[in-house]
Amino acid sequence: MRSLTLAEARERSELLTVTSYAVELDLDQGAEVFGSVATVRFTCHRPGEPSWVDLKARSVASITLNGRDLDPAAVVEGRLPLPDLAADNELTVVATMAYSHDGQGLHRATDPADQRDYVYGHLFLDAAPSVFVCFDQPDLKAPYDVTVNAPADWVVIGNGAATQTAPGRWTLATTRPLATYFVTVCAGPYVSVRSEHDGIPLGIHARASLKEPLERHAAELFDVTRRSFDYFHGLFGIRYPFGEYHQVFVPEFNAGAMENPGCVTFRDQYLFRGAATRDELLSRANTVSHEMAHMWFGDLVTMKWWDDLWLNESFAEYMSHRCLVDATDYTDAWVDSSIVRKVWGYGAERSPSTHPIAGVEALDAQSALQNFDGIAYAKGAAALRQLIAYVGDDRFVAGVRAYLSEKSYANGTLADFLAAIEQASGKDLAAWSQGWLLTADRDAISVELTTDGEAPGAHVTAAAIRRGVPSAHPADRPHALDVAGWTDGAEVFRASTTLTGPEATLDGLRGKPVPAVVVPNASDLTWARVTLSESTIHALPVQLSQIPDPQARAVVWSSLLDAVHGAAVAPATFLHVFECVWPSETNSSILTRMAAYAEHRIVPFFVPRAQQSRALERLASSARALLDTATPGSTESLAAARLLAGANDDEGLLRSWAEGEGLPLGLEDDGDFRWIVVGNLATRGFIGAEEVEGYRLKDETLQGSLNALMCRASLPDAEQKAWAWDQLTGRHDRSNYEMVHLARGFWSAPEDALVEAYVERYFTEVPEMSGWVGEDALSRVVRVAFPRVFTDETARLSAATLTRDDLTPAVRRSLVDADSELREALASRRAYYPEA
Repeated sequence: MRSLTLAEARERSELLTVTSYAVELDLDQGAEVFGSVATVRFTCHRPGEPSWVDLKARSVASITLNGRDLDPAAVVEGRLPLPDLAADNELTVVATMAYSHDGQGLHRATDPADQRDYVYGHLFLDAAPSVFVCFDQPDLKAPYDVTVNAPADWVVIGNGAATQTAPGRWTLATTRPLATYFVTVCAGPYVSVRSEHDGIPLGIHARASLKEPLERHAAELFDVTRRSFDYFHGLFGIRYPFGEYHQVFVPEFNAGAMENPGCVTFRDQYLFRGAATRDELLSRANTVSHEMAHMWFGDLVTMKWWDDLWLNESFAEYMSHRCLVDATDYTDAWVDSSIVRKVWGYGAERSPSTHPIAGVEALDAQSALQNFDGIAYAKGAAALRQLIAYVGDDRFVAGVRAYLSEKSYANGTLADFLAAIEQASGKDLAAWSQGWLLTADRDAISVELTTDGEAPGAHVTAAAIRRGVPSAHPADRPHALDVAGWTDGAEVFRASTTLTGPEATLDGLRGKPVPAVVVPNASDLTWARVTLSESTIHALPVQLSQIPDPQARAVVWSSLLDAVHGAAVAPATFLHVFECVWPSETNSSILTRMAAYAEHRIVPFFVPRAQQSRALERLASSARALLDTATPGSTESLAAARLLAGANDDEGLLRSWAEGEGLPLGLEDDGDFRWIVVGNLATRGFIGAEEVEGYRLKDETLQGSLNALMCRASLPDAEQKAWAWDQLTGRHDRSNYEMVHLARGFWSAPEDALVEAYVERYFTEVPEMSGWVGEDALSRVVRVAFPRVFTDETARLSAATLTRDDLTPAVRRSLVDADSELREALASRRAYYPEA
């Protein structure tokens, strides 16, 4: 299918104005297809000229334009030509559409728990034409009238309030003007919990098999929803404009959530079946607030073209964290951002695919999707914090209010937003935006102290903070930040500054005692590569756990991760710091995320395979130490148990836990925890395919089936690897989630020899999957399935593949990023394990 180009979008929006859509979906035609009857009314500003409309149908029964029939065979590559348009036009298309199984379009999934089917629409980025005929670009917004015919036992939820007018017949209220990619319908035997707040009807919905966790988590979800509504109403000065507010937890969802007005969709893993750590609840609360912020940023005011995606995501990212800190109990949300979101964004910034936050002219829609990453989210949010430091919060909020009011129900651009902030603040933002928004990469920040002797007992005689500008992407970015130092848990100094050049003196530090640990950007206010001094890194095993400020500890951990990826700190140094301080960590986000990074990133990527067992045992020892001291049932206990379940090699303990014996308190009947244990048993070859199937039979749910696939793919057996590879790359109608779980398990192996034959096959067979897997889903498969055989030969094959000119944009971007991670691992291994 052709991807819409920017030039084409501009041409069409200049020619047409869409006035309304009437869409009727028949979801009662079986499990493979559904009926779509759509009428589009639109005006043409230059009558007599032609245009086209987007349509990706399985088959087309009829097309009528202004009373005359058009030939269905005229649809080519997803486009239907529209000849000789009138001033006022009406187009009706009767078509049969195909359900998807890759998370795009109208996705249909079967729940193994009860064999009942569920449908939801995910029309981002260009999937709307696979559901109804439309002018599929974000600046041709229009109101929608949607009716749905569904099986009699199904519930229907959508952008407008749903009313059942007859058995299986539903009518949705007319919407406000929406971009095509925000339209959704969720249908199936969903179970619901309903409430109301400030005159807004609220609903949360999930599969019938998730009724218990839905009801268990409903109070928390509604509480965050209510607090977010109140906060955003007060901050923006504009009430929520889309009627009812539904949040639907759907199966096999590609992203975390999608901000469909009035009907937000979430991945249903957020309805935790078993125990959940505090940071998991915080992450879910952040997602709830993030999607609500989109009701203003993205839904009320929509970007004109995909190159302003940051106007959606950066704002929602910033606003959700701000809301959690100011209006909920999750006051440490910025700590979570530092150790989760910014680490994600820094990874994107290290890759050759790095790009500016804004101003990247996406020449077509699919190319725009490639910038939908941690830069658009985390770096964008950090840039907004810097903008607030530059213009002042009151003026920033005033500008935001003006922007939202002026562009309501329409479209905005970077220029529109900056003009609103300039008007409110009286400041020219041209230079600021050039450095922060329009230039890629990040500066390096370091602090140098001159002292009158050796610590302890020495004092600072001079202090300077330095900014290193990346040579490939030079820019002049001002940084509002602070520097802090600690010794034995006592804060020795803290100084705030705005760095506007290569170097600035910190006169306030003169005469202060020399601290054991110095942390640049201690409050994590800016976006930069934080470089810790050698003396600070040397002191961390003793000092880090004593620092009482969790924000500063998060900055330290983030800096260490960055340095390992850059071959500036040895993996062994990282693991030593982990062993010494992790069991004493008190912040939930740092505790759980650093365990995950250590187990799933540092060890498998940066430690040679022959030494990984010993490295994992070091992690397991840390987990045992924490589990022995943690309060039973606490986040600390759960984090320790999970790490121990995944890292230790005690077959007896693993088997007993898998059978539910001797479990730590709070993990009884926790199916998700059991799969961590079973996954470890499978990876080490302690069990086989038959035993994996036995555990699946104990958990005949969607998540249980997926985990069983991952465990079977991880078995250290040549026959099972061959089966898993065929299931992953062959045309077996596997869902997006099934492919990802097969990929997650495949490269687990006790030695490279078991899987190295598949390295070359990956670079030929996985890109070919673009013929039957959607771009959004395939981009994830390409990344997860990238070979975990860290050799020069893998790098050679990867580089050769990237020279091909037939790769789709999604495949190429994922390959570029995975290749970058491979080369980071190789550089680190060469530096610190030259003999391996």
